[in-house]
Amino acid sequence: MSEIKFTTDAKTGDQGPFKGVSKFSGLIFIVAILGILVFNSFKIVNEGYLGVKYRLGAIVENQDRLPAGLNIHIPFIETIAQIDIRNQIYEVQTDAYTFDTQNVNDLKMKLVYAYDPAKLTDIIQNIGIDHVSAKILAPNVARISKNAIGAVRAEDLVQTRAAVQTKIEEELREVLATHSILVTEFAIENIQFDEAFEQSIQEKVIAEQEAARTVNRTAQRREEARQVEIAADAEAYRVKIAAEAQATAIELINQQLARSPSYIEYLKVENWNGILPIAIGEGVNPFLVLGDTSNLPTSSPQAQVQAASPTTGS
Repeated sequence: MSEIKFTTDAKTGDQGPFKGVSKFSGLIFIVAILGILVFNSFKIVNEGYLGVKYRLGAIVENQDRLPAGLNIHIPFIETIAQIDIRNQIYEVQTDAYTFDTQNVNDLKMKLVYAYDPAKLTDIIQNIGIDHVSAKILAPNVARISKNAIGAVRAEDLVQTRAAVQTKIEEELREVLATHSILVTEFAIENIQFDEAFEQSIQEKVIAEQEAARTVNRTAQRREEARQVEIAADAEAYRVKIAAEAQATAIELINQQLARSPSYIEYLKVENWNGILPIAIGEGVNPFLVLGDTSNLPTSSPQAQVQAASPTTGS
């Protein structure tokens, strides 16, 4: 029987030039794995968002409000979700009925809200960020707005729109706060009734405005008449006071003249301008002229001028 011998050569396992390539590939693989692990260990949270860390699907305690910037987590075990905490807008268009059963055909409303940053976990666990509109906003906005509109008459709704809007906003703010949702603003953007009803409202408003203008004109005329009456009373009072003052002055003058009759003769001499009166005509009633006689007719045969001197005697 022949013997078979197996020999081991140190060079038997040598793979030639591929040996170095194999080691390099392994190194690259390890570096790649490490790179993937490191890369997945960081999460950037954008400004206006908060990060919520999950570990195997559960929210990590005290890790539900991670700030904007670079945040670290365990790769493949933990994840970080971004929650937008900026103002959100919810718009709705619906119908409603007023207290007097008038149909509001096109009721458009807008709600501006935000999530309460301190209660993000409650929202995620009880509602779900993606279901806030359907589960919370839609039913509450519809219910509260229709109840508020249904409590007023259609005509009053047009005139007190701002008050109704404020009432709805206050109730929404209270109700949504229980769901960790903060109301920033609420607005009724459009209210539209049937054309016939809107026409009747417009005609009534025009009539009321005209009545108000009539009342204002009447009040203005009354005020003008009152002012005229006041002015007349003032003038009458002024005339009365002036007359009483004049009567008093005359009485005082008469009293003074009674005591000094020669004062009248003094005034005559004091105020005489030195020109004597001129008598024109014949008969017992001649015409007396005082002042300048240069323009008197002298050619008339009926004109006779007689001058009397203050010193002429009898």
